[in-house]
Amino acid sequence: MADDDRQPSGPAGYRDWIGRECLEHDTVALQPVRRLLATLDDADTQLNLGDPLPPLWHWLFFLPEAPQRDLGADGHPPRGGFLPPVPLPRRMWAGGRLRFHRAVPIGTPLRRLGRVAAIAEKTGRTGPLVFATVDYRLLDGDALCIEERQEIVYRDFGPPLAPPEPAPAPPHAPAGAWSREVTPDPRLLFRYSALTFNAHRIHYDRSYTVEREGYPALVVHGPLIATLLLDLVRRNSDRAVAQFDYRAKAPIFDTHPFRLLGVPQAGERVALTAIRCDGAVAMSAEALLR
Repeated sequence: MADDDRQPSGPAGYRDWIGRECLEHDTVALQPVRRLLATLDDADTQLNLGDPLPPLWHWLFFLPEAPQRDLGADGHPPRGGFLPPVPLPRRMWAGGRLRFHRAVPIGTPLRRLGRVAAIAEKTGRTGPLVFATVDYRLLDGDALCIEERQEIVYRDFGPPLAPPEPAPAPPHAPAGAWSREVTPDPRLLFRYSALTFNAHRIHYDRSYTVEREGYPALVVHGPLIATLLLDLVRRNSDRAVAQFDYRAKAPIFDTHPFRLLGVPQAGERVALTAIRCDGAVAMSAEALLR
């Protein structure tokens, strides 16, 4: 993004992907937007052509269109092309940053310019990790609407994870905080997967998720959690979002409800967290409002 002065660098094996660019075109259609409203169980909001697209809902568009025959065993499209062919089996969103420069009216044709900004290899508790940093710019004609940085992490499976044990009491909410409980059942996960054309099996195939990937249950999409956090802001404030930063910290599973918490701060900021049933912070974020 514009305020990042890092120079492209990375492992020699991935150096050819640094600086790689792609250009995509899509139209912000009304039907997926209304279906996401239904998925988020929002019967009060009416969105029509010309209305501003809620923040993060551009993730309903510019979707990969890999043929069925090319999908991997995990449901992911083939590796290589715009992003490097990292051999590690797990691919997840680690976090990101967005700046919303101007509203995107529903019905608008957009261009998305993508660029691989950096690739880094590290070692974590489960073994080798590869981080890919990708920058996107969404434009309406020549007007910049959204700048986005996505951090993607690749890692090995690691040992099976134990299911989180519910805490005896829900987390304490500070005075003036916004709060909502979400029950992430398989229907919610399936609908969001369908809306985002996401065939990753950890979100709908329980036997594969447990037996192959070592999770204790179906995994809630990271982008869905981020969308729900900004939806909490949308439901409690009429102000527009100027910037959003988020970081994934722990997975959420479909076995128990989780809590969204928003705490307005000084300086037009809102601190946001998604908290698992065991009290662990699954995602931390901050929104800057106009």
